Amino acid sequence: MQNRHKDTIKLIECPRDAMQGIHQFIDTDKKIRYINSLTAVGFDTLDFGSFVSPKAIPQMKDTAMVTQSIDSPNSGLLAIVANSRGARDAVLHDKIKYLGYPFSISETFQKRNTNSTIQESLIKVEKIKNICDHHDKEMVIYISMGFGNPYGDPWNTEICEEWTEKISNLGISIINLSDTIGVATPDSIAYLFSTLIPRFPHVEFGAHLHTRANEWKEKIDAAYQSGCRRYDGAIKGYGGCPMAKDDLTGNMPMENLIYYFNELDLIPDIDMKAFIRSMGIASEVFPL
Repeated sequence: MQNRHKDTIKLIECPRDAMQGIHQFIDTDKKIRYINSLTAVGFDTLDFGSFVSPKAIPQMKDTAMVTQSIDSPNSGLLAIVANSRGARDAVLHDKIKYLGYPFSISETFQKRNTNSTIQESLIKVEKIKNICDHHDKEMVIYISMGFGNPYGDPWNTEICEEWTEKISNLGISIINLSDTIGVATPDSIAYLFSTLIPRFPHVEFGAHLHTRANEWKEKIDAAYQSGCRRYDGAIKGYGGCPMAKDDLTGNMPMENLIYYFNELDLIPDIDMKAFIRSMGIASEVFPL
């Protein structure tokens, strides 16, 4: 039941996910200051920006400028792309290590998110993977709506398993199961991870979980006990999918992840002073 990183907990901080849904544009200098503070913490990866249409995600229109101003990072930088054009823009930046693609297993959401069907998205993934391979980048797939969707599109664990297999067959070795709207339960989390991890031992599976304030611990525990060792989070739980109908459902708070794994004596090498500084800066960046 273990993946290729069975003894290592990886924490991925996601300021991009926290920022992208905010309508008021966050000043570029504020973003740079915040992300540079995060590079000092020691996270495995920073999901810091995206190379997508500024019409679709106006908050991320300055990602290229932000990238140029990031200090030598201690974390691997990850940028989200939605097509080959975005991938070609992203790979021009040496500081970026990972390109992420949101692959929804809900047909409705995939069309809304990337203007593609699921099958068309699989073709996009193959093209982006080739771009990554030619520029020494690694691709990360987010299986969004991985635990269900609000549109009535078909969903079950077999559908998730089927698309995971197709993605894995393209040579993708990092796949995050994303609870886009916060509907995952401990049972569904445990079932998916305990099913997929042993079936695809060459894949590193991650958990991108959204949660209400009183449900976070049971979700992390279900994923950890089922073999997951890679976790996305955002300081103070900022952000969350704009499609979520419940305003109380946000990103998994990074401080809760740190608390949970510290209790198990499994916390990665995190600079807590730097983390506390970042939490203070976050209060300046995100509107209440």
